[in-house]
Amino acid sequence: MIRTTYIMLWVVLTTIFWGTIAIIISFFTRTGNPVHIIARIWARGILYVSRIRVKVNGLNQIDPSQSYVYMSNHQSNFDIPVLLAHLPVQFRWLAKAELFKIPLFGRAMQGAGYVKIDRFNQESAFQSIKEAATKMKDGVSVMIFPEGTRSLDGRIRPFKKGGFIMAVDAGVPIVPIVLQGTWSIMEKSSLQINTGDVVMNLEKPIATTNYSRQNKDELIEAVRRVICERFEKRSS
Repeated sequence: MIRTTYIMLWVVLTTIFWGTIAIIISFFTRTGNPVHIIARIWARGILYVSRIRVKVNGLNQIDPSQSYVYMSNHQSNFDIPVLLAHLPVQFRWLAKAELFKIPLFGRAMQGAGYVKIDRFNQESAFQSIKEAATKMKDGVSVMIFPEGTRSLDGRIRPFKKGGFIMAVDAGVPIVPIVLQGTWSIMEKSSLQINTGDVVMNLEKPIATTNYSRQNKDELIEAVRRVICERFEKRSS
């Protein structure tokens, strides 16, 4: 528990430090790209102090100049620093509104151009989806956890529809990302932080041009099948 306390203290202090810098820089950039780079440095520091080692597979599946919707399974609080630190492209989070209320952290997210989604207000949520779709048409990639929240038991939860509507409206491919190992590092029901190894797999992009809002359920099933099959294969 002493180790966990040390890591949490580090997270608080490094968030204050890098968050302040991110907020200042956000006033001088329209793209948000420099703020995202700072977020990447913040994430790498957390992983280093926590002694989390990450192996990445499948980076050759993506074109850094292409706009995508990245969709990852959500196992742990450590999913966020893993994705920020080891996905070497610019992207913007579609994140729950509660995160934007965190002092400094939330303001830095705004500065980076991340999009907040209110899960309890359908009208506001669809407006956020529309905003994210507009960003992607301008060449911005978006990251989303389609489960909506962290897994309670390490299994993959059902997917919510919002992110798929966003991808269809924008007409950009979806890149499934499968994270393995973060749940055992920090379970949702525990404050204990363990050391460990994480594997991040980027799967082949799935085109959305043949889908619409009417048949989005087929797209949801296609993406979920890819993520579940890879996840179960790594687990076995």
